[in-house]
Amino acid sequence: MIKNLLKKISELAIKSGDTQYSKEQIESRWLGNYPASVEGIEYAEKKLGIKFPQDYRDFLLLTNGFAATSNHTEPRFEAIENVDYLVNIDSFMVETWNEKGLEDIGKELARSILIGGIEEEQYFLIIPPKSLNGHWKYWKFAS
Repeated sequence: MIKNLLKKISELAIKSGDTQYSKEQIESRWLGNYPASVEGIEYAEKKLGIKFPQDYRDFLLLTNGFAATSNHTEPRFEAIENVDYLVNIDSFMVETWNEKGLEDIGKELARSILIGGIEEEQYFLIIPPKSLNGHWKYWKFAS
């Protein structure tokens, strides 16, 4: 089901002409990459000290990253090798939100894992649960 959805997103994004895509992406009508390996996912989980939510693992096993669908607003999903805590990639962002008196957001950003948008205007973030029975949060974030 998710692969069909990603395929449809790819086809519509390419058809819109909003972003320039490679010849290979246009011919394959696919904006994803080769799938991540189980070993690569497990290595990232060990590095981060977490276990990714199953839906994100499933996504990575279909495509290890996914191109942006718009030049103007949408970030790309990063390959697993680039995924890290936001504070390790953009500590200024975390510090900024803690200084503005918005500590609740700053605390969440400090715990967040950046899965999309490195060096872009917006980020895709996942935030681990605080407890074993808690739920992951998914944020699309722009400052």
